[in-house]
Amino acid sequence: MLLLDSADTPAPHRADVVTDLMARASAATVTLAPHDDLHARMELWQLGRLTLFRSASSGMSMSRDLRQARRDGTPIVALAVQERSDARHEQFGHQARVAPGGLMMVDLSAPFAFSWTSYGASRALQVPLDVLGLPMDVVRAAAPRLGESPLAGLVGRHVVDLFREADRLAPSPQAATVGAAGVDLVRALLSSAAQQGTVRRAVHHETLLARVHEYVRQNLRDPDLGADEIAVVHNISRRQLFALFARAGTSLEQSIISRRLEAAHDELAQPGSRHKTIATIAHEWGFRDPAHFSRRFRAAFGMTPREVRCRAREQ
Repeated sequence: MLLLDSADTPAPHRADVVTDLMARASAATVTLAPHDDLHARMELWQLGRLTLFRSASSGMSMSRDLRQARRDGTPIVALAVQERSDARHEQFGHQARVAPGGLMMVDLSAPFAFSWTSYGASRALQVPLDVLGLPMDVVRAAAPRLGESPLAGLVGRHVVDLFREADRLAPSPQAATVGAAGVDLVRALLSSAAQQGTVRRAVHHETLLARVHEYVRQNLRDPDLGADEIAVVHNISRRQLFALFARAGTSLEQSIISRRLEAAHDELAQPGSRHKTIATIAHEWGFRDPAHFSRRFRAAFGMTPREVRCRAREQ
């Protein structure tokens, strides 16, 4: 959803109008640097309880004082990946320069300052604290240490992937499921970065599970994806791998099949895939037997693949 595009505002009034709209949208104090081509754009997508927020503009600074921070009824944590230009971020006495591709965390319920001097952009996942399920002291301890987590690169790539597909994901039936997976990754990242002994032990399995889930997501199209390969890649035994999923109340096989079915469901509903047969789509998502695919698909969604495709065409 587009919140703001300065191109819609006449140039003579652009600075005042854009500053006011950005301040309202972010509940913060916003200052735009003088610029011959002043520009700002803000976009938002909702994936269940996970919010995707992108901000792009010419030079600007944004800050919240204690009074502004307390306006939010629900504490929210924002995990952001800087997209363009170096940014400066300050919170809880910690100052950092964030280069493009770098991660940062902002507690939106507390004062902060954020800025860039040239044309910049940032992509953020916003998670309510009650959904994140971590104590605030753990979240704040993790903030300056995100780069030390072994999950930093994986989570950064996942954020980029989410924004690349945001327009397609937000209206899909799988939006909430995808959002929940994103929250899981954020939780695992912050927990591992907090460097607190009891917390690290408690989330060791959750962190590993998040890494396995992401590996599965990236390799869903491989029909030979299985326990042996996944265990080797993550330096654990098959027994450890199966126990990891059992503690989460599921199984590796069911997790892979569910993700493949969801991906196939999404593709069947896309106009750009109408030239493909159902059997082709099933095969591309790792199902060798079309009949087996159809049975599992109907059990999962209550409709056959053909019915899903026909409904998508009618809509």
